[in-house]
Amino acid sequence: MQRRTAVRLRTNKIMNPTSLPPLALAFLGDTVFDLLVRESLLEQPARPQHQLHKESAKLVNARAQAELAQKILPLLDEEEAEIFRRGRNAKPGHVPRGFTRGEYSLATALETLFGWLWLQGEFKRAWELFEMGFNEFP
Repeated sequence: MQRRTAVRLRTNKIMNPTSLPPLALAFLGDTVFDLLVRESLLEQPARPQHQLHKESAKLVNARAQAELAQKILPLLDEEEAEIFRRGRNAKPGHVPRGFTRGEYSLATALETLFGWLWLQGEFKRAWELFEMGFNEFP
């Protein structure tokens, strides 16, 4: 299936997304990742809304994101790997119950990368990495 390039709803006023703190990029990346999951679920056969929500929740959590991060890490170019590293080394302050610090660190790194890709306008690359990580989407 061929992807359309996302349309920006407003002009990017951030001069250099790389200069943003990793947790700010992760803040945006959390939503970008959720959007990719939800759109992917809608590409599959129709299901009731509650089922879509359950399946989305299975993928939009630290454990699933950490697994995806480990799959795509070898595929990152040098600049992407640096953004990922900055996200992994960020100190979010707490780890949600039920997840390890390692899982949460990798999930934050992944969200940082997706936030950065979004602000760079690299929508196609975000989809590419997402699909490589979830090549056997549930």
